[in-house]
Amino acid sequence: MAASLLSFPSPKPILPTVSTSSTGTTSPLTLDQKFGRKGIKFLESGEATIVELSVRNGSSLRVRVPDAHVTSYKPKVYWKDDGFEEILYTLPPAEGERVSQKSKGGIGLVINDASEAYAKGSLLSDCEWTVKDVDSDSFDAVQVELSCTSGNLDIIYVISLYSESMATAVIVKNNGHKAINITSAILSHFKFKRRGGTAITGLQGCSYCAHPPLSSPFEVLSPVEAMKADDPGWFSFGPEPVVKPGSWNVQDERITILRKKLSRIYAAPPSERSKTFYRGPPSKYETIDQGKELFFRVIRMGYEDIYVSSPGSFSQKHGKDYFICTGPASILVPVTVNPGEEWRGAQVIEHDNL
Repeated sequence: MAASLLSFPSPKPILPTVSTSSTGTTSPLTLDQKFGRKGIKFLESGEATIVELSVRNGSSLRVRVPDAHVTSYKPKVYWKDDGFEEILYTLPPAEGERVSQKSKGGIGLVINDASEAYAKGSLLSDCEWTVKDVDSDSFDAVQVELSCTSGNLDIIYVISLYSESMATAVIVKNNGHKAINITSAILSHFKFKRRGGTAITGLQGCSYCAHPPLSSPFEVLSPVEAMKADDPGWFSFGPEPVVKPGSWNVQDERITILRKKLSRIYAAPPSERSKTFYRGPPSKYETIDQGKELFFRVIRMGYEDIYVSSPGSFSQKHGKDYFICTGPASILVPVTVNPGEEWRGAQVIEHDNL
């Protein structure tokens, strides 16, 4: 069970059984009758089924079932009755698109085929996720388990909610006769009050290079847009110097201000990973929203890289809110999943703002 990846108390593990799964076309009412319980509710949003998770202190999140897209996470962060804050930056389908089309931003799982030089496409693009099971521990921890199949790969995705944290965990099992190489990431789009008060901390001393994100149906900025130079603005003497992809640097500052546009991978350079000992990225780091005085800790499990990007002035194309895209990833060196084996990765977002 993917929940066993998590390092803090989690609901009792579910024993997966094929007979409990329901297809993505199953009506919300049927899913709610079969899987609904206190803290787990299935609803219809437009033409898509969503599952809403909530816990005792009122924290909640929402997941679109057909594409396993986390579109909302509202934790309780202030000691007042309405002390909840939406921390995810999510864009609805563009005007003119059907409501069944994918939203952008939020938290999206990305798994791409990297087995061949020409095979860079998403392994999830044609998948329709199904509800496999749910679990809860009283009203303090709830989770939903989704599953899909892509070729010879069985993929399980578990989304869990706790009073002061949430987690997304993935298991990829290769049922074929050949090894497959994949690149993957769990990319979270965090919303911030203002551009000048956006930062991350915890990456000091870590190596990084400029690099585009993995292409994803949930992307707000495409890989090409993420790597474009920013508009220098009125009071600048020219554009920021562009760091060439493949050029490695070390993070010197304790806090990285994300006002300017950047797209980076923090990781051990691939050339270093063959050594017996090498320095990889930290297992956790924090986002800082100075405007709201909120901090969120991002914890990486199973993945080798950390992806961080900020849109700079490009954020204005999508409204007044500022955002960053970040999360654990395995991009620079693909993961090899051998026949009959599993690979696991997870992200935890936790806070102690209370």
